[in-house]
Amino acid sequence: MKTRFFVFPLLLFFLCLGLVPQMNGTANAADKLKAGFIYVGPVGDYGWSHAHDLGRLYAEKKLPWLESVIVESVPESDSARIIDRLIQQQKCDVVFTTSFGYMEDTVAAGSRYPDKKFMHCSGFKRLENVGTYFGDLYQMYYLNGLMAGALTKTNKIGYVAAFPIPELIRHIDAYALGIKAANPKAEVHVKWIYAWYGPDKAKEAAEALIAEGCDTLAFTEDTPAVIEVGQEHSEKGKQIYTFAHYSAMQPYGEDSVVSGQLMDWGGMYVKILQDIYNDTWSNEDIWWLAKEKAALLGGNFDAPINPKFVDELKAYKIDTPDLGSLSAYDLIMKRYDQMKQGVDVFDPFTGPIKDNKGKLRIKKGERASKGDLLSIMYYVDGVVGDIPTN
Repeated sequence: MKTRFFVFPLLLFFLCLGLVPQMNGTANAADKLKAGFIYVGPVGDYGWSHAHDLGRLYAEKKLPWLESVIVESVPESDSARIIDRLIQQQKCDVVFTTSFGYMEDTVAAGSRYPDKKFMHCSGFKRLENVGTYFGDLYQMYYLNGLMAGALTKTNKIGYVAAFPIPELIRHIDAYALGIKAANPKAEVHVKWIYAWYGPDKAKEAAEALIAEGCDTLAFTEDTPAVIEVGQEHSEKGKQIYTFAHYSAMQPYGEDSVVSGQLMDWGGMYVKILQDIYNDTWSNEDIWWLAKEKAALLGGNFDAPINPKFVDELKAYKIDTPDLGSLSAYDLIMKRYDQMKQGVDVFDPFTGPIKDNKGKLRIKKGERASKGDLLSIMYYVDGVVGDIPTN
């Protein structure tokens, strides 16, 4: 009995010294956090969903208290049901919805489950418990454009695109701006396939662009299909230059892939999950670029440019307003270094920039804001045709 009466004042003493953990809403080391990830494609697509899953696995490795589950190949029309399943059956504390088309269902789920956290990738709608995040590749597309403009022999450059949303228009435009900086005579031709994961459609579009005279191809589609087409033609003696998208796709086209856009989601997922675990999370809009080491240049993680094409790029000269005349290779590496320092050092969307109808969109000396880039829906000069409205 005496021992019981002694314990209470002793506990108060330690509390005053701050030696006893207090319940302040922050998870302690014994707690687990369960995260659910919804992917629009299969994790084996070697593109968008594959890159997200590599980020998830990285976070699991870095965060011993993290448990995660995935649901892959979820149509955007079915995301509400899958979110409910992850919350109700899988008992997830946070759900990451990794496709633009999941936005409305994610926001609705935030209202239904106010005690859970939701993170929507590439969207713009937020609630108190719903945040948004994105790692953008437009800077890498610009650098790829410099390469494409320097390497093309036909001055016709193709782009196989998924859906006409601001993200893709931004990437097409950045690609075209890089091309124009290297080769004002070159133009970009776009074919829309209306699929994130559509290897057959992507191959068909790539073949059509090549038949129309394009010798250089970039794309937004979650497989190496376009690269495989480029490799097949290159092996047969017709050089087709291609650029990997989102993942290290160079092994699918060693004779075709010049470089590409790589995305590293790992650091971002670690930060978001750590903030949730530590109860320091807020519903901010996270947008990481080259400076944050989210966007990387290369067809694989070993080198920013395939060594096979380095000599060609070194032999091609480009005149610039700020750096004088230098080789395409040196300009690419210089711009990449500037991008790593931040958009205030160099950003592709710095005026003057006109659309392909001749209208001035960004004035000389001005830089497009993040809001401008997230809502961009016009082709810049050098892109052929109009943006589909359907």
